[in-house]
Amino acid sequence: MTRMSITNTPKTATIADAPLISRTLARAFDDDPMMRWFFTGDASREAELGRYFSTIFTRQYVHHSVCECTESAAAFWVPPEAQAKAVPDAETIQELQNILGDRAPLFRDAVEAAAQHTPQEPHWYLAVIGADPAAQGQGHGAALLRSGLAKADAAGLPAYLESSKPSNLPFYEHFGFTVREEVQLPGNGPVLWAMWREPHRPADA
Repeated sequence: MTRMSITNTPKTATIADAPLISRTLARAFDDDPMMRWFFTGDASREAELGRYFSTIFTRQYVHHSVCECTESAAAFWVPPEAQAKAVPDAETIQELQNILGDRAPLFRDAVEAAAQHTPQEPHWYLAVIGADPAAQGQGHGAALLRSGLAKADAAGLPAYLESSKPSNLPFYEHFGFTVREEVQLPGNGPVLWAMWREPHRPADA
């Protein structure tokens, strides 16, 4: 059994981790089709993504979700009892609109379209997961995914995520997710793959 490096052992993320998390996720999502659709400027994308992830982490997810990080990755999970609260308030929406500029209406439409396909049964929602490309292959993303799935399994609940990057699908499938639906985002946006994983008993792991 491979011994996990201390640097990729998940820890609970706090507000103090915001600079690291926003920088890490900005790099992780630089080539993500949906984020490239929202943030079209190659020169400005990393800075804009950093502001975006800093905003949703500090104003939304850190308060109402299970947020974990390593030195090079981060994940935000929303358990069912928090899903009504883990939504942006009016000030957060305004801040996101300022970051997105003229792409804000596309963002709003995409969020609304995805929400129409969100499963109604109780589940753990993986809102965000990403690893710095410089640390890929070191187990950071896998460690965070295992940690969140262990919590969902302990609660006897399924897990749900959406991905717009087809090359990520085999990674999630390795952990038991299957594609539940393909969602074409409005405005000629990218495809979102909605993925679902039934809870595993300890013997299944």
